[in-house]
Amino acid sequence: MSARVDAAGRQPFYKLLYVQVIVAIVLGFLLGWQAPEIAESPWVKALGEGFIKLIKMAIAPIIFCTVVSGISHIEDARKVGRVGLKALIYFEVVSTIALVIGLSVGNFARPGDGFSGAGDAAAVATYAERAEKQSTVDFVLHIIPDSLVGAFADGEILQVLLIAILFGFALMVMGERGRSVRTLVDDMGHAFFGVIAVIMKAAPIGAFGAMAYTVGKYGPASLGNLLGLVLTFYITSALFIAVVLGIIARLAGFSLFRFLAYIKDEILLVAGTSSSESALPQLMEKLERLGCSKPVVGLVVPTGYSFNLDGTNIYLTLATLFIAQALGVELSLGDQLVILGVAMLTSKGASGVTGAGFVTLAATLAVVNPVLVPGMAIVLGIDKFMSECRALTNFIGNGVATIVVAAWEGELDREALANGLKRRIDTSNVEEAVGDLDGAIELENVGRHA
Repeated sequence: MSARVDAAGRQPFYKLLYVQVIVAIVLGFLLGWQAPEIAESPWVKALGEGFIKLIKMAIAPIIFCTVVSGISHIEDARKVGRVGLKALIYFEVVSTIALVIGLSVGNFARPGDGFSGAGDAAAVATYAERAEKQSTVDFVLHIIPDSLVGAFADGEILQVLLIAILFGFALMVMGERGRSVRTLVDDMGHAFFGVIAVIMKAAPIGAFGAMAYTVGKYGPASLGNLLGLVLTFYITSALFIAVVLGIIARLAGFSLFRFLAYIKDEILLVAGTSSSESALPQLMEKLERLGCSKPVVGLVVPTGYSFNLDGTNIYLTLATLFIAQALGVELSLGDQLVILGVAMLTSKGASGVTGAGFVTLAATLAVVNPVLVPGMAIVLGIDKFMSECRALTNFIGNGVATIVVAAWEGELDREALANGLKRRIDTSNVEEAVGDLDGAIELENVGRHA
């Protein structure tokens, strides 16, 4: 057993996924910088978009299987409602903190003062039109799919989540008669996670394409006068993660920075693709191995991807204040309180896909003050540079939220949490992790008998 563990410890660094993703991101940046005409080609762009599409095609069935399995294995239906209620309370409290921080920093730093420049008004019209088409009532009604198959075909996560919850409760009511269906759903879930494992082999290629196209299209110096907003957003998000999420993690009994090291592969993948959905399946699997119960992971993570978007909330408030300052529109305290309320609603349902935050910004500005909507053209050019930070903050926030809710509900294996965060087990490989754990238990038992 010791030889096996040593062999795993001496694994060549170039075979580690996060090393491959880092190299791919650097190479993509260099290509976009030195050869933008090549980086902007449709084939390079397709590398990043194709990888995200591969991941997204498996997300709906994985969420369905995970949620159905989690609910159907719970004997008490009240427990599902209790977990969901606790998750929503956590989401609303932390989201409000993110919004307040964004407003506070925007008022203090005032990155939009003295701005002079123009944006792509025609491109903004596309986003604004999409935002105007969906009111709050439409959003609620949209959660109900026109058909069961349509929700999966369109990849509508909230619709799939609704179907999964109903199906899970139906299996719960069936009791013993639903055992065979529950087993089938469990096996399908494992199969789809296997599909994700195969797709992840192409993660460096996807990260390379996404980074090369971004830098090639906008250029390393394309931030221009908007660099202040980008830096403000990144610093604010970093402080939110380190301070707010750090304190929450400490209160829950674990180290945030150890957790970040535990999910470093997924963090780099999200950074390279600008999509938190690209790492959703891996996050759910790692959280289960970290000691969070399957029902909690199955309920909190998918729900958090629509209702717990800390990075998007910070972006909404900062970008709104930036646009108002750039256009010379003074927002009173009452106006800013309206921003809080409106952003709390419009941010719900914005997925981790690149560009969703910009659509949400359009909806927020249209409600707060229509005069600000044309100002979206100012930030369109740099939205891509901020989407990585939005996705990362959302992703990390949902991981922390799941552990907190699991601890709150008493569904957290503290020993597994400690082992995972201290790297006592190689969690990068499921079969090897299980084997090492079994081996460690066997060695411990031998020691006791000796």
